[in-house]
Amino acid sequence: MASTIDYVEFVVSQLQEAGVTVTYRKLFGEYGLWSGGKFFGTVEDNQFYVKITRAGQELLPGAAPVAPHGGEPGMYLVEELEDKEFLGELVERTCLELPEPRPKKVRKKETKKILIKTPVNLLPHFPVLYYNREA
Repeated sequence: MASTIDYVEFVVSQLQEAGVTVTYRKLFGEYGLWSGGKFFGTVEDNQFYVKITRAGQELLPGAAPVAPHGGEPGMYLVEELEDKEFLGELVERTCLELPEPRPKKVRKKETKKILIKTPVNLLPHFPVLYYNREA
């Protein structure tokens, strides 16, 4: 079952009211959450998850690592969404422990050489024309 946009916006509003700047976007059919350019959690099946960090272990002592999307467990389920102060501290401390995002690579525009052969009877003095065209 996919998450509803209403639930995602509820989670984001709770975090923003706690003083955390959060953005979200669709991610593999569910929603990914970012703060300060760092991916810190997801909303999947209308449940909020944060990445496993020492801060998460301290603030969610009874939480077991889970794998909401399959694979190896790598997130904690956050069930307490009403305590905004707790949510703010959890996300801020989690993001402090996460590595900085890698800079995006700038792609160079490639130019291709295209060979155009023209009939000799049309342009007898230019039988082959070379030119560059941006891809």
